[in-house]
Amino acid sequence: MSKAVFYCSFKLKKEASVPDFLLAAEKLNNEYISKQEGYISWKQLRDDETWVDIITFETMETVKKFESDSGNAGELAKQFYSYINCNSCKVNYYSIERSYGKS
Repeated sequence: MSKAVFYCSFKLKKEASVPDFLLAAEKLNNEYISKQEGYISWKQLRDDETWVDIITFETMETVKKFESDSGNAGELAKQFYSYINCNSCKVNYYSIERSYGKS
């Protein structure tokens, strides 16, 4: 089975502090996301105002379970999402068909 990716692009709220947002993301990762079944890694990308979260899991089943269970993150998720303009979020799931280079 191929690995799978949770992909979400978004913009931060105008008044959001980038350092505070990154701290909230780190805390959410360390205390919740990294403990989810099948978790491999989380990369955060940025191009000017657009951000992208790429969270890799062992299977499509585990990435979809992560998404359906994400409400269980409670205050950690609430803090993380407080920085995000939720109307700008676009979510997709991808299977990793092939990977090149060093992972």
